Formats: sequence, structure tokens, C-alpha cells
Amino acid sequence: MSLSRRSLLGAATAAPLLARRAKAAGSPVIRIGVMNDMTGPLSDDGGAGSAACVQQAIDDLGNLGFQVQVLTADHQNKPDVGVTLARQWYDQADVDLVIDVPISSIAFGVSTLAREKNKMFIASGSGSTDITGKQCSPNTIQWTYDTYMLAKSIGTQVVKSGGDKWFFITADYVFGHQLEHDTVHFVEEAGGKVLGTVAFPFPGNVDFSSYLLKAQASGANVLGIIANGQDLTNCVKQVGEFGLSKQLRVAAPIVTINNIVELGTAAAQGIFLTETFYWDMNDRTRASTKRVLPKIPGRHPPNMLQAGCYSGAMHYLKAVAALGVEKAKTDGRAVVEQMKRTKVSDDAFGAGSVRIDGRTLFPAYLFEVKSPAESREPWDCYKLKATTAPEDAWPPLGRGCEFIRT
Repeated sequence: MSLSRRSLLGAATAAPLLARRAKAAGSPVIRIGVMNDMTGPLSDDGGAGSAACVQQAIDDLGNLGFQVQVLTADHQNKPDVGVTLARQWYDQADVDLVIDVPISSIAFGVSTLAREKNKMFIASGSGSTDITGKQCSPNTIQWTYDTYMLAKSIGTQVVKSGGDKWFFITADYVFGHQLEHDTVHFVEEAGGKVLGTVAFPFPGNVDFSSYLLKAQASGANVLGIIANGQDLTNCVKQVGEFGLSKQLRVAAPIVTINNIVELGTAAAQGIFLTETFYWDMNDRTRASTKRVLPKIPGRHPPNMLQAGCYSGAMHYLKAVAALGVEKAKTDGRAVVEQMKRTKVSDDAFGAGSVRIDGRTLFPAYLFEVKSPAESREPWDCYKLKATTAPEDAWPPLGRGCEFIRT
């Protein structure tokens, strides 16, 4: 079931009918709504691939003793659309869990609704630390990443490897500046220096030449590019065109593997980035990738955000099975508490846990993009450079979360 702004009225009519039919059938049904950018500029990061990963989690768990339905919706990267869709799902479509939701402004709205209606929300695609900080909720879990983890891993580990003089080119919006601020903190904490920063108009910037000349003149040995999508692609390509690759290491905190494949290893080789999942990391990640490949449009490996939907949905469904469907459908907060009591284990993320503030704890991996000679095929992109342990990778407890006492 796919929803968009244009189909809201029709969906509002169909949703109560869907719920009545399920009740008439007499068997309990858990409904998971996957919400993200399904057709726009961020669709490669989530899109239908996130929904495919949720479906794979259901398939991998096998007979749970209850039905599970997956719904999808396109929030078009607009907070009003996303919040309206979530409200409709919770109120009319009997949706129990909303998952993914890139764009933190939309995630905050969905989190508020989940708490108000005692449903559940798992944020895989949104990275603001406020989701488990001052806007934390007992009905929300943040699964895959946040800006603190990205900044700490890449800032600390790149300085340790010798990249101690940084220059930042940053997308001029709130998330970009927050991630730059956090990365600067960890660069300096590790003993590095920041020699300059510039902000560029976001999105759609095509000419980075003036920014790159400033970076070159600064004497930096690391160029921090805080951008994604086409902006990232344009900037990295121009680094190569200016011949700066030998002078400057490139560190890109918010890259996904989709961006690297689009660039190609010839242009992207040597870029440092951080992920919590890589499809070719070990036997378990390769096995889970092999199973989900036929479900993903284009038959390509899942990225970190999509794999987070697999891992989050699997842990959620295990909690539902432990509590019972009726309890789970009437008390989303109880499901969250069950998830916090139970260790995470799946083929995508391996072993982990859910902290009291809703932050999941996994290792953070610093990768370097392979050279064309090292890469066997387009999605064979990364080599592991460093690992940050779960207890060190994530924001400390507290940070304004109302139900945390430290």
C-alpha cells in the first residue's frame, strides 16, 4: 500500500475498511508503516529498499503466530506531509509501528504522535541526537546512526591516522551545521586543528571551485565535506579535477554506499566515511544481503539506513511475539520496554542493545573507499580502517531527556 500527498483522501477512506476487514478475519494483525522519500532525491537512501528490508525481516522470522502487513508512504521530505500521513496511519489504518523517516523535522513530529497515541516509532533514517536527547520519548527508538556517532568516529579516527589539519565545506542548513560543529569538537579533542570552514547553498550547488581554492590555501590535509546527494558528487568530482586528492584526504560523514557507487571508485577512492552496516562486512551481513537482494529494486545491496529498517523491524517483532499481539497493539510503550530488556541480534547489525533513552548501541566503523584496482565489482567499495566500540560511539546518557536520571 503506497501513499502520497495526492492519495491522502483515498487512503483515508480505505484505511478504516482495511482495519474492519482484519477484525472480521479474526486473526491478529501487526501493521508496520515504512515512511521515507519514495520517489525524490533521497529515495536511493531509503525508498522501496527500506520496505524490502522490513519484509525480509518478517520472512526471516518465519511463523510468528500472527500476521504482519507492511505499508509504505512517501513523505516527500515535507514535515506537513509526513505528520499527516503518520496521523492517518495511527488513527485510521491501525498501524502499530512507523519506521525509517529520514529528515529529523519529520521524525520529531512522528515521535510526538507515537507518544500521544501510545504507538511506536523507530527512526532509522533520521540522525538528530535530540531524538534521544531533549526530544526523547518512551515510544521512540533511534536505530541506525546519529550526528554524534558520525562525528566522533570520523573526527577521532582520522586524526589518529594522521589527518590532523581540517578544512570544512558544509551544506548551509541546520543538520549540516550541527554535524560540522560535532565533528570539529572531536577533531580538536583528538589533538587536531580546524583551519577554516565555508558554507555553500543547499541543495543544488554546482560550482565548488572557490571553496576548494580556500581549502587548498589553508594548508589543511583533510577536507571535511558535509553534504550528500548531488552536492557531494559535484564537490568530490571537482576535488579530482583540481588535482587536490594527493594534498587532501576527503572525510565525508554523511555518505552512503549509494553515493559512492554513483561516483565510482575512480573518483571516490580514499574517501573516509562512517557506517554501522556494510553488506560485505562478514558472513552474516553477506547472507542477509543475499536473501534481500531479489526484493530490492535494481537488486543492489542495502545501505546502512535500509539495513537499519531490517534490524529494527526484526527486534520489534520479537518483542511483539514475547508480549502477545493484543498487548503490543494497545501499548506501544510496553513494546519499547520489552525491546530495551532484550539484547539485539540479527544478521545485519550483529549483537547490540537498546539503551534506556531509546538509543541503540552498535559499533561504529570507519571505512576508506577502495581504489578501482582493489574493488572487485561496483558495490565492493569499502575497506575497514577503525572500529569505535558501542560504549564509546554514542552520545552519553542524559542530555535533557526527561525520563533519564543520571
